[in-house]
Amino acid sequence: MDSFPETLQNVILYFSDPNRALDFAVRMRWPEGVSCPRCGCDNVYFIASRHTWECKGCKKQFSVKVGTIMEDSPIGLDKWLSAMWLLGSCKNGISSYEIARDLGVTQKTAWFLLHRIRLVMRCGSLEKKLCGTVEADETFVGGKAKNMHANRRAREIAGRGPVGKAIVMGLLEHHGEARVKVVGTRRKKDVQAEVPKHVEPGSSLYTDALKSYEGLSEYVHEVDPIVWTKSCLSLDGEAG
Repeated sequence: MDSFPETLQNVILYFSDPNRALDFAVRMRWPEGVSCPRCGCDNVYFIASRHTWECKGCKKQFSVKVGTIMEDSPIGLDKWLSAMWLLGSCKNGISSYEIARDLGVTQKTAWFLLHRIRLVMRCGSLEKKLCGTVEADETFVGGKAKNMHANRRAREIAGRGPVGKAIVMGLLEHHGEARVKVVGTRRKKDVQAEVPKHVEPGSSLYTDALKSYEGLSEYVHEVDPIVWTKSCLSLDGEAG
């Protein structure tokens, strides 16, 4: 890898070339070769016109941002990488106003960049899984169906719980962090798909008596009728 630029001027010039910024990010993330962030398959091919890859395993397309703090962000790699350099180089910290001036973005954009970067600096990695004692639960969140437009109300009726409400699953590590994810249904295939993504095998997993949690053999699974996540997730009083 080329020597990393040491001044802000050099950083901005270095990453101003989209291809060089992409190449740098790829080599930092996948030093042993690009692999699919969804299924882990390394049989992928590059789509140069879109700067994305397509996995021959799961047939999904992905970019270097997928699975990182940059995912779902329209902000270019040049701004992201320069902001990372700024935050890591300023020993006394840096404000969103300074980032905005240095990178030529709005203060709101700079605030967004800083919060995302600080989050991953605090956690060490977004790929780190919860461990120890973890509790899992789900609930329904959303407005009442009677307040929706008739077209949306018709689409929401699927027999999967209260009409018009999203199903939110939460995982809480004792004395640690919590993670929340919207899932399609409360069925086993959807609920159990999220647990291995976020919880280290061998951890103690506490859930309620929902049958969708049965069969999690990689964990020390115990059923607790009162789990802590009830208080975290019952935003509208309708816990799963």
